[in-house]
Amino acid sequence: MNFSRPGAIDLSALKQPAARPTPAASGGGGSYVVDVDETTFQSVAIEGSMSYVVVLGLWSGRAPQSGAFNDTLGTVIDSYAGQIVLARVDVDTSPQIAQALGAQGVPYVAGLVKGQPVPLFQGTVDEPEMRRYFDELVRIAAENGLTGRAQPVGGAPAAGEEPQEPEDPRFVAAEDAFMASDFDTAVAEYEKLRVQYPADVEVAERLARVKWLSRTKNADLQAARAAAADRPDDLEAQMLVADLDISGGHLEDAFERLIALVRKTSGDERDIVRERLLELFTVVGIADPVVMTARRSLATALF
Repeated sequence: MNFSRPGAIDLSALKQPAARPTPAASGGGGSYVVDVDETTFQSVAIEGSMSYVVVLGLWSGRAPQSGAFNDTLGTVIDSYAGQIVLARVDVDTSPQIAQALGAQGVPYVAGLVKGQPVPLFQGTVDEPEMRRYFDELVRIAAENGLTGRAQPVGGAPAAGEEPQEPEDPRFVAAEDAFMASDFDTAVAEYEKLRVQYPADVEVAERLARVKWLSRTKNADLQAARAAAADRPDDLEAQMLVADLDISGGHLEDAFERLIALVRKTSGDERDIVRERLLELFTVVGIADPVVMTARRSLATALF
């Protein structure tokens, strides 16, 4: 599987102007079910999973059990009141999504937590078992700091919830470039915003994420590891492996590699490595326990 962000499925070859999510047929004044295809997968499923849990439901009109199963899946998802959004994928019209996930048949259900695919089950399961899977998925998401709730599609916000804020217009140019895989332009736009809003945490987070993605988008992990092993004093080679380790979820390995570099370097070289570490702390999230531990180790290495 290829990745375009931590654990995310890379459908970059399919990038087209993203259409709006299509509401699934449902009763009531709104649902947490959307139909996605290869043109909307990145913007709806991957990007959505950075804010709340997304469940992918792969189905086919050629599979007789898919219709009833989709209905049950949608009903269960809606009962979580925005903790989970169901992104339904018709594998007959979007086969590359099924291939990227490695699905061998339908129905196939997987979770997305911050872009990280979490296989759940293949085939039909009853409603109580389905809920057990989703309860565990929500728990895992919460442990990773993902506790947001989505707004219902096609209806008013749920009782007691504030209306969803529109996208900040400051970020439109950068995000349009990012969605078009024009990372250089996206970085440049966020750099402009950082100069304008030096204390804005969200600007810093978005800039760090895009810079990290631009470094890793075409990198080969095995080649990067071989280069780092051959050239232990090559800062760029070592830092690329750390970037890729973050992509693979190996946070401790990434931070330990760079902190070791901090200890053995000085002057400008040490500053370069320290800045990369701080950037990766921002990518992962400063409240993450692994980041907090690494920050203490960095302070010890520096002083």
